Amino acid sequence: MRRYDPKYIDSEEKNLIEGLKKMDTRGVKRLSKELQSQVRKAAKGYIEKESKMNIRIAPSELAQIKAKAEREGLKYQSLVKSVLHKYVTGQLVEKGKRAAWVRIAASKKRAG
Repeated sequence: MRRYDPKYIDSEEKNLIEGLKKMDTRGVKRLSKELQSQVRKAAKGYIEKESKMNIRIAPSELAQIKAKAEREGLKYQSLVKSVLHKYVTGQLVEKGKRAAWVRIAASKKRAG
């Protein structure tokens, strides 16, 4: 397992790490070389699909985002990622505009 910087982990991650340290793994069979290779390839593919980004944001806005995320039971980075995903895929639209878009699409469907 790679070393980690403890100042960047939360309490859930700390509990997982402690649980892994206490786990008795003597009865766990090693994966075959072929399966190890497949797992590494899948993990590498997953990691390569994610990119990191840094943004500057006003402290008051970040506080609002964190509060909203906490109410939703999410980490704030997950909330921001979700909002950005919805925006770029067209699922996040201004109030009122979605209703108009849905009406236009429905009328085109009826006409076609």
